[in-house]
Amino acid sequence: MIVGKHIIAELYGVNPELIAREEIVRQIVEGVVYEAGLNKVGSIYRQFNPHGVTGIVLISESHVSVHTWPEYELVNLDIFTCGDTSKAEKTFKLFLEKFKPKSYKHYVLDRG
Repeated sequence: MIVGKHIIAELYGVNPELIAREEIVRQIVEGVVYEAGLNKVGSIYRQFNPHGVTGIVLISESHVSVHTWPEYELVNLDIFTCGDTSKAEKTFKLFLEKFKPKSYKHYVLDRG
């Protein structure tokens, strides 16, 4: 029995201007969570000096986390949803549309 889907991804070649500042990363992440139809419980973001952001969104389905390294044009994603497993895939596709990486690798785990 599968109770959830967990996607772990590394996005390469992301425009540093998209991922350096907390305000922009927050806007992208919150937009993706909303567009994917996830149920947000709360979120927290941390701006690092001189740049880079970590953001975690607690959703009733589980969580979404983002860690950025603009100096490497790198975004690490962790998407875990329980219940409707298609929501994890939809969330991942939306992140690809928003961050527009030149390449990526990802792992999909069926949980349960």
